[in-house]
Amino acid sequence: MNVLSLGEREQFLSDMSILGDAIIQSCTPIRVNYDILGNTDNFLHAHVFPRYEWESEERKKMPVWLYDSSNWHNKETAYNPIKHDEIRNSILEYLNKNYE
Repeated sequence: MNVLSLGEREQFLSDMSILGDAIIQSCTPIRVNYDILGNTDNFLHAHVFPRYEWESEERKKMPVWLYDSSNWHNKETAYNPIKHDEIRNSILEYLNKNYE
């Protein structure tokens, strides 16, 4: 992030927040968490996580990264076009409609 110009930084953060808008519209979370990390992957990227009412009270206040590691490798919750394309398409539709 620090090697970017001010305009590039603004664009990156704006794009990240716009994706958050699309997630709010498509997933109706109680809030969205935004993470910009550089611990493992040596390139600029962001993680945008919807947070839900159904999460346990202790989890709602903690970063998603503190979920048990099995959560990140669970075939039941892994991306599956049959289960998740409706959400994906809703996000894409929102982005295309509002931010071309």
